[in-house]
Amino acid sequence: MDEIQQEIVNIEKSIVKLFNERNIKEIIKCFSSDFVGFSSTKHERLTSLTQLKKTFLHYLDEGDEVIYKIKNLKVKIYGETALATFYWTVDLKKKKKTKTIDGRGSHIFLLCKTGWCIAHEHYSKAH
Repeated sequence: MDEIQQEIVNIEKSIVKLFNERNIKEIIKCFSSDFVGFSSTKHERLTSLTQLKKTFLHYLDEGDEVIYKIKNLKVKIYGETALATFYWTVDLKKKKKTKTIDGRGSHIFLLCKTGWCIAHEHYSKAH
């Protein structure tokens, strides 16, 4: 794995950690200010960081404890653009019950002024 791929992997791992710590403010810093994406919670296009934050908060509000995991992360570099694809799981624990949601996701990274940032994400629930 080259240096850029490792940097993207580190960003993805930090997002997982921050989400599980409920630190949405820090996660948002990983995204481009003109971010656009699709969420697994609705079919509408997300066109702002405010909408993205609402999506994160939706999941965090669904359980007393929320655990987000990714696996099988693959990163491809295309000059100043990078593509990360992965499978994800969210465990929503409420009272004594756990609901697990599985899916797949992708992030398109751009090389921004401050380093790599996510310009697009797409999350889909598994069928």
